[in-house]
Amino acid sequence: MELFQSIIDGKEQISLVGLGYVGMPIAVAFSRKVKVMGFDINKEKIEQYKRGIDPTNEVGNKEIAKCMVQFTDDETKLKEAKFHIVAVPTPVTDDHMPDLTPVKDASHLLGRNLTPGSVVVYESTVYPGVTEEICIPILEKESHLKCGTDFKVGYSPERINPGDQTHRLETIVKVVSGMDPETLECISKVYGLVVKAGVYKAPSIKVAEAAKVIENSQRDINIAFMNELSMIFHLMGIDTQEVLQAAGTKWNFLKFFPGLVGGHCIGVDPYYLTYKAEQLGYHSKIILSGRTINDDMGKYIAECLVKNLIKADLRVNRSKVGILGFTFKENCPDTRNTKVIDIVRELNEFGIMPYISDPIADAYEAEQQFGIHFVNLDELCDLDAIIVAVSHKEYRDLRTRDMEVMFNRLSGAKHIIMDIKGIFNQEMFPDREYIYWRL
Repeated sequence: MELFQSIIDGKEQISLVGLGYVGMPIAVAFSRKVKVMGFDINKEKIEQYKRGIDPTNEVGNKEIAKCMVQFTDDETKLKEAKFHIVAVPTPVTDDHMPDLTPVKDASHLLGRNLTPGSVVVYESTVYPGVTEEICIPILEKESHLKCGTDFKVGYSPERINPGDQTHRLETIVKVVSGMDPETLECISKVYGLVVKAGVYKAPSIKVAEAAKVIENSQRDINIAFMNELSMIFHLMGIDTQEVLQAAGTKWNFLKFFPGLVGGHCIGVDPYYLTYKAEQLGYHSKIILSGRTINDDMGKYIAECLVKNLIKADLRVNRSKVGILGFTFKENCPDTRNTKVIDIVRELNEFGIMPYISDPIADAYEAEQQFGIHFVNLDELCDLDAIIVAVSHKEYRDLRTRDMEVMFNRLSGAKHIIMDIKGIFNQEMFPDREYIYWRL
């Protein structure tokens, strides 16, 4: 509790290690109350923050410009802080194995600059046991300090929803945990400075780690169920959205919807849980089945497009298809683990030419990671089909006339609209002119 009081008095400061979609909002929120240092290994990103530019769009340029965060890419500056929050990504490899490289690297870096009396809190999503079994030994080795004696450790899973301006750090109950009661109380007090919704004290670090990893696994499974229902209802000639609207009138019906499941959480976290289960000799049945369904949705959507091209008597090979949206979710520039790329790759397999437009996606990131080059919306023309892949607010405002100009008017064929997110309705697209399809 002495550390908490020192932070309140301005004698000590908080550091954020990792200034991405999660770390940046945390740093800004704390900077309104106490002294905060924001560290990231990406020098270019740090320079943008210093110039008042927010590449994540999570906080906004205005808030970045006026915040009091001390931005740095100099790791030795971390020695000036005593309360450290680690918020780095935890992705999976191509074969769906947990990739703990970022959190290990952050632990090595922080350990080199850890001073006695510090508290380290991990926010990265991991399987139960990572904090205590992997991170603590690295911190001890690098710092030559003893955990529990010279420094303390806790875990508080991030719950920020990128692109969501309603459910923010301040408005979501924060789960916190610590290696002992004293550490738990300190961590609880510190987060209590900014989290208006309150904190929940988990009884152990492993419980907090497990709570986080099942939050997204549960959502993944529910969406997988909706995706499977969508495939079944298409075979029956039934509109899935209409079925869900009807079923949703019951008070206890869970309102999930079909769609692509990507990003750095929902499409990743279940693999962390099943990996740990495999190590203990248990092979997941439900969780991995849900992952298989969701991972195959890009292929399914591409195949449905091909069927619609044939139905419209259009050639498949070298047909032109516009794809609206490339990010993993709406109103967010993040393209990490986007499942739209699965659609693109499948279309390429059929010889179809995709033209991708996204007004808010990180164009540099998309080019570096996927080799994707965006085109402006007004450059889309002579198309045979349009796939509305992401429900950005810019696309929700589109009307029939806006999309009409994108199609090839000389083909004489019906125009194909593939509405992945179900943001339009059949009435907008008369059967005599359009083939409208949605999940």
